[in-house]
Amino acid sequence: MEYIPATTVTEVLTALADGRTCVLAGGQSLVLEMARQNVHPRRVVDINRVAEFDVLREDGGALRVGPLVRHRMFESGAVAGALGDLLRVVVRHIGHPPIRARGTMLGSLAYAHPAAEWPVVALILGATLSLRGPDGCRTVPVERFFTGPGTTARRPDELLAEVRLPLLPPGTGAGYAEDRRGPGIWADAAAMAAVTVTDGLVTAAAIGLVNAGPCPVRARAAERALIGTAFSDTAITEAARAAAREVPDADRQRAIQVMTRRALTQAREGRGTTCG
Repeated sequence: MEYIPATTVTEVLTALADGRTCVLAGGQSLVLEMARQNVHPRRVVDINRVAEFDVLREDGGALRVGPLVRHRMFESGAVAGALGDLLRVVVRHIGHPPIRARGTMLGSLAYAHPAAEWPVVALILGATLSLRGPDGCRTVPVERFFTGPGTTARRPDELLAEVRLPLLPPGTGAGYAEDRRGPGIWADAAAMAAVTVTDGLVTAAAIGLVNAGPCPVRARAAERALIGTAFSDTAITEAARAAAREVPDADRQRAIQVMTRRALTQAREGRGTTCG
């Protein structure tokens, strides 16, 4: 295997131009797949020395995240406001501390595992993703980025160079709940929620389901069930039932219903996370 320690964006794009080179950032997905003999790359380009990729800042109503931003950056107060609250709620359930110290948000998005948390976060926020390749830069809305388990709209000669996460308005509470058999493994089912309450009524809701299908799932029927309500227990129960109906796997519907109810309750109460 040829190892390319790139130091500039040009070197990275040049390495990717053959369409057969893998990108190494955190290595939490690529190295695991190599260890399992699922992938056998002939070339790997290491982007860890490209300073331009270590970007995390607010700009134009969105949070810009570069390829070298590690999961652990979202555990602290690096991101303010309601969006920061949502990211802090979710990131605590990603793997374990060593994985969060090395893995990256964009690596998770590119890997597109059905049980990964960041793809669902990107979906419910309406994120946009920037891809850089030999023909320049193109932007893909998150709804068109994930195409199946482990597959995305990124071409083999492109780098996922940035994701833009829209900021959330004041008055938004966040919640996340999961059903997981043990630490450091994928959740069997999980739900996340970001709900905005204005003058006592729900004015916006974003509900996402983890490991509920081949691609990230946004529970839009559940969101509609909440809009205009007083965010009562009854409204939460109805929304949780609607979320369960989004899941084709009957064995997972009960778990999704319970996790959604817990996530929404957390969002209403403005507290942290619990495991299922």
